[in-house]
Amino acid sequence: MSQPSQSLEAWVPRSLVEIPAGSPLPQVNGDGLTPMTLRWSDGHLHAPEPLPEHASSPKTLVMPRLADPHVHLDKAFSWADHPNRIGTYDGAMAANLREHQTRTHQAVLQRGQRALEQACSSGLRALRSHVDSLGDGAECSWNALLELRDRWQNRIELQLVALLPLDYWSTSEGCQFARWVASVGGLLGGVPVSHRAGPRLRDQLRALIALAEDLGCGIDLHLDESDRDPAAGLVQLLAALQDQSVSIPITCSHLSSVGLLPVPDRQRLGERMAGQGLCVVALPLTNAWLLARQPGVTPTTRPLAPIRCLQRSGVCVAVGCDNVADPWYPAGGFDPITLMAQSLPLAQLAPWQRLGLAPFTTAAAELMGLRWDGLLRKGAPADLMILEASSWSEALMLPTNRSILIAGHSWTTPTR
Repeated sequence: MSQPSQSLEAWVPRSLVEIPAGSPLPQVNGDGLTPMTLRWSDGHLHAPEPLPEHASSPKTLVMPRLADPHVHLDKAFSWADHPNRIGTYDGAMAANLREHQTRTHQAVLQRGQRALEQACSSGLRALRSHVDSLGDGAECSWNALLELRDRWQNRIELQLVALLPLDYWSTSEGCQFARWVASVGGLLGGVPVSHRAGPRLRDQLRALIALAEDLGCGIDLHLDESDRDPAAGLVQLLAALQDQSVSIPITCSHLSSVGLLPVPDRQRLGERMAGQGLCVVALPLTNAWLLARQPGVTPTTRPLAPIRCLQRSGVCVAVGCDNVADPWYPAGGFDPITLMAQSLPLAQLAPWQRLGLAPFTTAAAELMGLRWDGLLRKGAPADLMILEASSWSEALMLPTNRSILIAGHSWTTPTR
């Protein structure tokens, strides 16, 4: 039996709403917002309707539920027991290894459950999590996260990436593990070591690409997460792809050091990336915390993926939160609006501009290959984030009160 329709009047980002052909053109304010009536029934939206010009201004701002393309659920909330107070990359790695050696199924399950509750309550509908996949804590991490993926499947889509040293994929054990990762719907990942860039790294990347292509699963690399050797890993990846026909999606996460190149060099690399169909996830928060550190010196140059340059080249670029309260970053949260607010001064991505909003919305959905592109249109899921705000400034002031709809039903945060 069909359910009666429900509706609300709200400001909606114009770049995220599809107006039916023949409808009057909606009014758009300086924030890139347009006043709309949204109706839904049976879990799906009806065609959005522009509010007439004489109508009262809405009191809420509506977004589709969003996606975060790069997190680490297996180690989230582990800072308290494994801090990295010196704040360096090497310090984070050492603390991460100590935590990994004591990791248990129950610990990952509890941390992951807490993270997904926070993510769902904040307005996320999908997450891609990298998983430490070598050593004592690997098996329990995968088992716990696969259990959480099944538990949350009707509320949050969870994608998992096997994070390993790149040369592991060239071993017989690596090939066997890759087959298992592909069988559970995962992606292959790794951390190319930029200072060893050269023919060896190129060969490792070629082997990984061939393996992923054979298995039909995507790749997501931690690439050029550095404040030196600009683009060393990316150059080798492009060289590895030069003579290969590739059909699988390949994501380059971080690309921090690429931002240190002169603008013309960035532009040329961006054009080559677009030609290969590569996608990028920029991670400004963790990178700003860890990279370009010098004792007693405030960094004035921050390594960061050149988001705008890559967008101009036609590369799909999304932004992720990366680490949350773990050895790599002591703060953070699984909240897309907070991520937008904190990225504002670092990446200067203004949400009232289409290309400033896309990395948190449509680009993330595209990069993750989600079934719904995130546009509010007739037939789209009634999955909404309703913010108590009538402008972007109000929405980005913290804390931001909001309510969440999943398939048209209100989501209530579970009581702990």
